[in-house]
Amino acid sequence: MADQGLYQTQTQKLAIGPQMQQSLQILQAPTLELRQIIQQEIEINPVLELEAPEVSLDDAVPNDPDDPDDFDSIAQMDDEWRDYWAQTRMVDNNRRSDDQERWQYMMDSIVAPTTLQEHLVTQLRTLDITDPNLVANTEFLIGNLGDDGLLHSRLEDLSLTHAIPLDDLIAAKKVLQSFDPVGIGAEDLRECLIIQLERLGKKHSLAHRLVEQHLEDLAHKRYPIMARRLGVPIEQVSRAADFIGTLDPRPAQRFTVSSNTYVNPDIIVEKQGKEWVAVMNNDHLPNLRISNAYKDILGQVGSSQDVRQYIREKIRGGKFLIRSIHQRQQTIQKIANEIIGHQREFLETGPAHLRPLNMATVAESVGVHETTVSRAISGKYIATPHGVFELKFFFSHGVRTESGEDLSNNSVKNAIAELIKNELKTKPLSDDKLAKLLDGQGIKVARRTVAKYREALNILPSHLRKSFS
Repeated sequence: MADQGLYQTQTQKLAIGPQMQQSLQILQAPTLELRQIIQQEIEINPVLELEAPEVSLDDAVPNDPDDPDDFDSIAQMDDEWRDYWAQTRMVDNNRRSDDQERWQYMMDSIVAPTTLQEHLVTQLRTLDITDPNLVANTEFLIGNLGDDGLLHSRLEDLSLTHAIPLDDLIAAKKVLQSFDPVGIGAEDLRECLIIQLERLGKKHSLAHRLVEQHLEDLAHKRYPIMARRLGVPIEQVSRAADFIGTLDPRPAQRFTVSSNTYVNPDIIVEKQGKEWVAVMNNDHLPNLRISNAYKDILGQVGSSQDVRQYIREKIRGGKFLIRSIHQRQQTIQKIANEIIGHQREFLETGPAHLRPLNMATVAESVGVHETTVSRAISGKYIATPHGVFELKFFFSHGVRTESGEDLSNNSVKNAIAELIKNELKTKPLSDDKLAKLLDGQGIKVARRTVAKYREALNILPSHLRKSFS
């Protein structure tokens, strides 16, 4: 049996201090999050201020006799930071003013969007309903609608759970389904489509029969099977299916808050002569400096030691924050320059010529660790002649063509999408055929790889893309 007892062992561990954690946080933070970090630091660190006047920290005021070297370095850092800021703000002042006016006009023009519930309740209020229970039950069903506008709970279940008579809920549902948008309040997709068809006067149409009796076959485009069972030509089934495709399976979709966000690019790619260069977009970052007022306090002979120590600590913290932001911007710009140098063909001709690139290659060129590159590109965007892209878009694996050229995965996806776009709709290209066509272009990829890329592009397999008309 092994001896039991207390033993001491010596090990080495890497501990990340608070300042290093802050530096990593600043490097990884997108611009909007960085602005919030800066605002929080301004609130807790009184020596930090925004938009400093054009004066130097070491003008006309004596240094702190207790810490002259540290104070001189602060002054030098402040000058370097202002020089950097002046050099990177290359946008014309008049253009920035016009942009600001347009931005303000847009912001002033924004109105709060109407929600689905508000839209339906407004319609309910316009009806001359004297039964308060019917109004209350209709409002209850409105509150139980999903984002798609459907009731995802059966009326029977709602009746049992909330002790509401089923007949009352059926009456409320009838009222609800008379509202705009058409198809609202259905309990499933089949009922939603049937409501829309009947509202269009298609109750006795082939489309109505397809939805009512063959919805699963319809979803899988089994047109020959449906045509044989219904005893109609396959062309009629195809036309009816195309009409059903114009209906809205999510009637409340237009009330869903858009997930699209306005992106301010961190880097703008410009062509200067024959060269592409990365210009940092600092317009949305506040310009920080150390307050002169606290420098004055350090220079006062009568200031107590505790006060001076407090101010020195705050100045060191503010200096580290400014230096971290400065380093963040420089790191992002260096990485952007490496990307630009590697993706010249992309900039000249478009996404089809995107080359494969990995973070290790960029890290070695910039002189940082690969994890630093990963942090630096997180949530950062670059404006190119072909649109705004997240920096991570440019990092992908690739394949080698017969000519020895390297193509990124995105370029291969674009090639697949282009082939499918131009295919004969009545005879769509299978994954195997796509692989052969790509091979004819000098791009050797396996059929399974084609299938994976096609699925990543949200493109259906060939048997579901087939058109019968």
